[in-house]
Amino acid sequence: MPPSSHTAAIGRIYAQHHSWLYGWLKGKLNNACDAADVAHDTFVRILAARNAVQIREPRDYLATVARGLVIDRYRRNAIEAAYLESLAARPEPTAISEEDKALIIETLVTVDKALAALGPRTQRIFMLSQIDGLTYQQIAVQLKVSLTTVKKHMVRALTECALIMAER
Repeated sequence: MPPSSHTAAIGRIYAQHHSWLYGWLKGKLNNACDAADVAHDTFVRILAARNAVQIREPRDYLATVARGLVIDRYRRNAIEAAYLESLAARPEPTAISEEDKALIIETLVTVDKALAALGPRTQRIFMLSQIDGLTYQQIAVQLKVSLTTVKKHMVRALTECALIMAER
């Protein structure tokens, strides 16, 4: 059975540009293993997109996808570092399995993505409520907005988080 045109296009792009992408990523990331991972993930992403036949400038396309993946990797690493730092700062040592730690970090990354899709005001209100523990009234006073505005933004943030978590 002959490969689909999408699969054939992926094969061509891979054969012609994988080593270039890997070298480009190695220069950006200064780590051969991370470069290999991101290069692999880039082709997985393109394979899933089912649009390889339409790619006219493969290197530009690969670089764009890879940049997004690198940003995601840095964001995930920053979230993981913040989580581990907060865990270490706890007065009592907390024993968490590696599996649970991975699930928690993945959940935090998912929530971060959901919040990133919201506006800065909604993010700020959500953080003041959920992280700083402020009441809606305290947030309204601090940000000099109405209580209704705070409630509206919290509904948006919580709805987005619930939708993202339901997709998992």
